[in-house]
Formats: sequence, C-alpha cells, structure tokens
Amino acid sequence: MTASSVPITIDDPVNMAILRISEDQIQGFVRDPLTEIAERSGVDLPIVIERIRALLESGTIRRVRQTMLATNLARGALAAWQVPEDKLQAAFEYMFEQDPFSGHVVIRTTDSAAAGSRYRLWTTVKVPQGYSMQKHCAFLAQQVGAERFLTMRAKRIFSLGVGHTRRRGMEPGARTDEPAAALDTTIVDLTETEWRALTALKREFTPDELQPDLWAARAAEAGMPLDQFYAIAESLQERKVVGRFSTFLEHVKPVAGNQRVTRYNALFHWAVPAGREIDAGREVGRHHIMTHAYWREGGPEFHDVNVMGVAHGTEKEMVLAHKAAIDAHLEEAGIPVAYTAVFWGGRSEIKPSEISPLAYREFCTDHGIDPEMMLAAPENHS
Repeated sequence: MTASSVPITIDDPVNMAILRISEDQIQGFVRDPLTEIAERSGVDLPIVIERIRALLESGTIRRVRQTMLATNLARGALAAWQVPEDKLQAAFEYMFEQDPFSGHVVIRTTDSAAAGSRYRLWTTVKVPQGYSMQKHCAFLAQQVGAERFLTMRAKRIFSLGVGHTRRRGMEPGARTDEPAAALDTTIVDLTETEWRALTALKREFTPDELQPDLWAARAAEAGMPLDQFYAIAESLQERKVVGRFSTFLEHVKPVAGNQRVTRYNALFHWAVPAGREIDAGREVGRHHIMTHAYWREGGPEFHDVNVMGVAHGTEKEMVLAHKAAIDAHLEEAGIPVAYTAVFWGGRSEIKPSEISPLAYREFCTDHGIDPEMMLAAPENHS
C-alpha cells in the first residue's frame, strides 16, 4: 500500500483500533511504546507505524510525544483573562503564538448570569521552577491589554487523559468502580543531567522518527548511553513526573474527510463545601467522559468553585447529559453542590508548555526583561 493510499480518516476501523489505545492508554514511560500499542490494539506493528505516520503527516494526529506531568515540574495554573472584546482575538493569537509557557488557549462563553462570564480567554500557564507565575501573567496582561486575570493552580489532579476515540458513544454516567486517585502536585527537583534527558524525552516525534527502536536517537540527543536514558526515564516515572505516550488528535478543526473528532468542549465548575474538595474530585474524576478534573480554587468572582473539569463531545446535548449524570452522582454520594456552571469552548489551540528554566531566561532576554526581576520570592510559589 502506497503512502497516499493509507486510510487517514478517524472512522477507519484499523485507525480506530489504534487510536483507542494510542491516545491515552500507554501510561508512564514504556521502552517500546509502539509495540505496546500494536499488542493492545491487535494491529501488527508495521501497520501501526504506517498508520500513525500517515495520520501525523495528514494533520489528523497533530503530535506524537511522551507527555510529562508538568504540574510536578513547573508551577502551573489555569488562567482566566478579562480582555476587551475588540482585543480578544489578538490576545488569543499572542498567547498561542508568542508565549511558550501558555499551553491550552481557549475562548469560552457561558450564560451571562454565570459567575465570571466576563472572563472569555482561558489559558493554561506553566512557569519554570524559581520564577513567579504572577509576574509572568502580569507581563502577558500588559502585552495583550487584559484588564484583569485570575490564576487557579491545581491542588490535586483527579483525571488527565484525552482519549476522544474511545469516548465516542459513551453513555452518560459511565464510570470506574472506584473513585479516581487524587494525584499530588508537589514540585520535583531535577539535576542538570535529568533535565537533559527529559528535554529529549518530551520532544515531539516527526513521522520519520517513528520506528521500533524509538528512544535510541533520543538518548544520543541527550548525550548519554541508552541504558542511562532508560534509567533516568524510569526514575522520573517513579517520581510521578512522566505522563503518557500519546498520539494527540486534532480534535477541534476538521481533519481528513472533513470529519471532526469532537465539536464541543465544556469546562465544568462545581462549588462544594470546604474539606470535601478531594472527595468531590475523586467522584467527578471517575467518570470516563472527563478528560481533565482538578481541585482549583476559583475565588469569589467564580462563586468559590473549587472542582473543575473538562469534557468533550460531538453533540452539545450529550455533553450536558454527561454533566447531569455527574451532578446526580455527586448528590447520591452525599456531596452538596452550592453552585455549578458550564463554560463552552470556542476557538482553541493547544501546544505543549515550555518548562525549562533555561528557556525562560532566554525568553526574558529576548523581551528585554531582566530574568532576576521575574524570580519568585523564596517563600512564595506564586
């Protein structure tokens, strides 16, 4: 089969079998992730490689990479930005194109009566170790003309895994037998050698790099023997720094065959009693539809919401049905919800956030900023 004749639509049965595994089921560091995908999908390895390469070249898959649990490597937050309407699109473009430390960039809408409805631009932000989140966001606000911004760091993580293909057709209320784990977000310190290995580990793969001996070239890039690279990667996994090996679908824009992986993404807000945040997050996070679920403090402007999560779907009514099922489950679990809201995603872009302190110093220098001025106070992790 020639490259041009390889099926690249998401509804092709072989592609679906591969994507159900490759999107978010290869957890942690695996020495041979492509073979793992082949074994778990029931598709021969040469075909797995051929299909993922073709999907990546076509843009249906937008990136292939080993993810990191960046909340354990750099101070991170969900940031909400209040930007004048006439500056909103330009602010979106600046965050996506000009700030390496912004990841998800989304313009959201909600009911005008909902708390925080004036905050239309939402981003994730990671600031490398030693630097101030508030100072970085203040710089961004100045660049884009934001009138206000709020940062909400993740205190716990309950769900983190995309998997749009396996979620298609999922019934509202589908969930695991047990509550989700509550992952801590404690920062892990790395040595210079570990940073070098991690930088090579997390870089996106080009199509021609996709081959069975996946990590040999990355070990060489990091300037170390393969055994040492494996040892560092597995040590990082033990310290809960490594996320999953993943093929990320282009889930908003149309892909091959004018298909869309998903049409709607919704940011759910819940306000639960203080002291019940972990209980509520574990119940929300056990629902299979949730791609992300966190304990974040929204503060008074968001009616003191403290559990947030994201779900995707091809039909708006079905996304709302999933939320209704989660709301009912929280009630059954005896967790009162004082307030809840849905922020719908519109224009959106996603890219990996830079987390290297060296890259941050270079960013400051390029923008005429003294890096020392952006340092966080030793006792302040803002």
